[in-house]
Amino acid sequence: MAGQAQYEELARQLSAVGAVKRDMGRILPPDCPAGSAAVLTLLGRHGDMRMSKLAELLSVDMSVTSRHVAHVADRGWIERFPDPADRRSRILRLTPTGMEQLDELSRRTSHLLAERLSDWTDDEVGQLIRLMTRLRASFGDCRSAPVRIPAPVVEETTRTPAST
Repeated sequence: MAGQAQYEELARQLSAVGAVKRDMGRILPPDCPAGSAAVLTLLGRHGDMRMSKLAELLSVDMSVTSRHVAHVADRGWIERFPDPADRRSRILRLTPTGMEQLDELSRRTSHLLAERLSDWTDDEVGQLIRLMTRLRASFGDCRSAPVRIPAPVVEETTRTPAST
């Protein structure tokens, strides 16, 4: 098992991944912010789904999901239709225009990664994919049971009465 110093370095490196995400966010089309891109990506990967399932996959509140869905629906990238099993629910589906937008997002992302990782070998890229997949699986549903953080260890010192 890794030691404390390794976990601390891993935490620093994971924090630095924010810079990678920001760089990837800069290549998104102006009318497709990261939340919209995530909606399109998840619908492309998982197919038609209810809003509640999308919120679960995004790991965000329904109100946030609703804003993202409204944005992509206003642009004609998805359609919402009644769920035949529950008329109160809506099913979300990519439109042909949404598929085109998703293809564009994929093209831009692949191009950026190919550019930034041009000095990496195929094996190194494959290893990164495997390790990131494993890391994500280790965390599972981030909204599940809370992790118990042990209390800090406090060393007790023995006091001796002051001599007079």
